[in-house]
Amino acid sequence: MTEERRLIHVERIPIRWGDMDAMGHVNNALYFRYMEQARIGCFDALVPRGEAWQSTGIVIVNASCNYRRPITYPGTVEVRVSVGAPGGSSVPTYYELHVDADPVPYADGAAVVVFVDRRTQRPARIPGAIRERLTSARATA
Repeated sequence: MTEERRLIHVERIPIRWGDMDAMGHVNNALYFRYMEQARIGCFDALVPRGEAWQSTGIVIVNASCNYRRPITYPGTVEVRVSVGAPGGSSVPTYYELHVDADPVPYADGAAVVVFVDRRTQRPARIPGAIRERLTSARATA
Protein backbone atom coordinates (compact mmCIF):
# COMPACT_ATOMS: atom_id res chain seq x y z
CA MET A 1 0.00 0.00 0.00
CA THR A 2 1.48 3.38 -0.96
CA GLU A 3 0.89 6.57 0.94
CA GLU A 4 -1.12 9.28 -0.75
CA ARG A 5 1.05 12.29 -1.61
CA ARG A 6 -0.09 15.79 -2.49
CA LEU A 7 2.00 18.17 -4.59
CA ILE A 8 2.16 21.44 -2.63
CA HIS A 9 5.13 23.39 -3.99
CA VAL A 10 7.40 23.76 -7.00
CA GLU A 11 10.77 25.50 -6.69
CA ARG A 12 12.92 26.43 -9.70
CA ILE A 13 16.65 26.70 -9.02
CA PRO A 14 19.25 27.73 -11.63
CA ILE A 15 22.13 25.29 -11.96
CA ARG A 16 25.41 27.12 -11.33
CA TRP A 17 28.67 26.24 -13.05
CA GLY A 18 30.21 25.79 -9.59
CA ASP A 19 27.62 23.12 -8.69
CA MET A 20 29.50 20.67 -10.92
CA ASP A 21 32.37 18.52 -9.72
CA ALA A 22 35.47 17.07 -11.38
CA MET A 23 33.33 14.39 -13.05
CA GLY A 24 31.46 17.07 -15.05
CA HIS A 25 28.07 16.75 -13.38
CA VAL A 26 26.36 18.34 -10.39
CA ASN A 27 27.92 17.03 -7.19
CA ASN A 28 25.67 14.55 -5.37
CA ALA A 29 25.61 16.70 -2.21
CA LEU A 30 23.95 19.50 -4.20
CA TYR A 31 20.88 17.33 -4.82
CA PHE A 32 20.23 17.54 -1.07
CA ARG A 33 20.80 21.30 -1.21
CA TYR A 34 18.22 21.62 -4.02
CA MET A 35 15.71 19.63 -1.93
CA GLU A 36 16.51 21.78 1.11
CA GLN A 37 15.95 25.02 -0.82
CA ALA A 38 12.61 23.71 -2.10
CA ARG A 39 11.58 22.60 1.41
CA ILE A 40 12.36 26.06 2.83
CA GLY A 41 10.47 27.71 -0.03
CA CYS A 42 7.54 25.40 0.61
CA PHE A 43 7.35 26.06 4.35
CA ASP A 44 7.89 29.80 3.84
CA ALA A 45 4.81 29.74 1.58
CA LEU A 46 2.79 27.79 4.18
CA VAL A 47 3.58 29.92 7.23
CA PRO A 48 2.06 33.39 7.45
CA ARG A 49 4.78 36.09 7.57
CA GLY A 50 3.66 37.46 10.94
CA GLU A 51 3.89 34.02 12.53
CA ALA A 52 7.03 32.89 10.72
CA TRP A 53 8.88 30.58 13.07
CA GLN A 54 8.43 32.57 16.28
CA SER A 55 7.97 29.68 18.69
CA THR A 56 8.01 26.64 16.40
CA GLY A 57 10.80 25.48 14.11
CA ILE A 58 11.50 22.43 11.97
CA VAL A 59 14.29 19.86 11.86
CA ILE A 60 14.96 16.95 9.52
CA VAL A 61 15.20 13.53 11.19
CA ASN A 62 16.11 11.61 8.04
CA ALA A 63 16.66 12.31 4.36
CA SER A 64 17.25 10.19 1.28
CA CYS A 65 18.00 10.67 -2.39
CA ASN A 66 17.80 8.30 -5.34
CA TYR A 67 20.08 9.50 -8.12
CA ARG A 68 18.52 8.59 -11.47
CA ARG A 69 20.55 10.61 -14.00
CA PRO A 70 23.36 13.15 -13.74
CA ILE A 71 22.43 16.83 -13.75
CA THR A 72 24.74 19.11 -15.72
CA TYR A 73 25.17 22.82 -16.32
CA PRO A 74 23.42 24.80 -17.81
CA GLY A 75 19.77 24.48 -16.89
CA THR A 76 17.18 24.93 -14.19
CA VAL A 77 16.29 22.30 -11.62
CA GLU A 78 12.57 22.12 -10.90
CA VAL A 79 11.97 20.54 -7.50
CA ARG A 80 8.43 19.28 -6.94
CA VAL A 81 7.58 18.98 -3.25
CA SER A 82 4.81 16.67 -2.09
CA VAL A 83 3.65 15.81 1.41
CA GLY A 84 2.07 12.78 3.00
CA ALA A 85 -0.37 12.74 5.87
CA PRO A 86 0.92 14.77 8.83
CA GLY A 87 1.38 13.03 12.16
CA GLY A 88 1.35 14.65 15.59
CA SER A 89 4.66 16.50 15.21
CA SER A 90 5.99 15.30 11.86
CA VAL A 91 5.18 15.28 8.18
CA PRO A 92 6.79 13.20 5.43
CA THR A 93 8.00 15.24 2.45
CA TYR A 94 8.86 13.94 -1.00
CA TYR A 95 10.87 15.48 -3.83
CA GLU A 96 11.23 15.01 -7.57
CA LEU A 97 14.05 16.82 -9.37
CA HIS A 98 13.49 17.63 -13.03
CA VAL A 99 15.70 19.67 -15.35
CA ASP A 100 14.15 22.20 -17.71
CA ALA A 101 11.15 20.68 -19.52
CA ASP A 102 12.28 17.04 -19.20
CA PRO A 103 9.37 15.04 -17.74
CA VAL A 104 11.64 12.20 -16.55
CA PRO A 105 13.02 12.84 -13.04
CA TYR A 106 16.77 13.16 -12.57
CA ALA A 107 16.40 12.25 -8.88
CA ASP A 108 13.81 11.72 -6.19
CA GLY A 109 14.06 11.86 -2.45
CA ALA A 110 12.31 12.13 0.87
CA ALA A 111 12.73 13.73 4.27
CA VAL A 112 10.76 13.57 7.49
CA VAL A 113 10.21 17.06 8.91
CA VAL A 114 9.64 17.31 12.67
CA PHE A 115 8.23 20.44 14.25
CA VAL A 116 10.06 21.53 17.40
CA ASP A 117 9.60 24.04 20.17
CA ARG A 118 12.33 26.59 19.45
CA ARG A 119 13.01 27.18 23.14
CA THR A 120 13.32 23.54 24.25
CA GLN A 121 14.26 21.97 20.88
CA ARG A 122 11.83 19.15 21.68
CA PRO A 123 9.17 17.82 19.27
CA ALA A 124 6.00 19.93 19.25
CA ARG A 125 2.57 19.38 17.75
CA ILE A 126 2.20 20.82 14.28
CA PRO A 127 0.46 24.17 14.77
CA GLY A 128 -3.18 24.04 13.67
CA ALA A 129 -2.83 26.75 11.00
CA ILE A 130 0.15 24.96 9.43
CA ARG A 131 -1.58 21.56 9.64
CA GLU A 132 -4.58 23.05 7.85
CA ARG A 133 -2.32 24.42 5.10
CA LEU A 134 -0.49 21.10 4.78
CA THR A 135 -3.74 19.23 4.23
CA SER A 136 -5.48 21.76 1.99
CA ALA A 137 -2.70 23.71 0.25
CA ARG A 138 -2.56 23.99 -3.50
CA ALA A 139 0.78 23.80 -5.22
CA THR A 140 2.77 27.04 -5.13
CA ALA A 141 5.49 27.94 -7.57
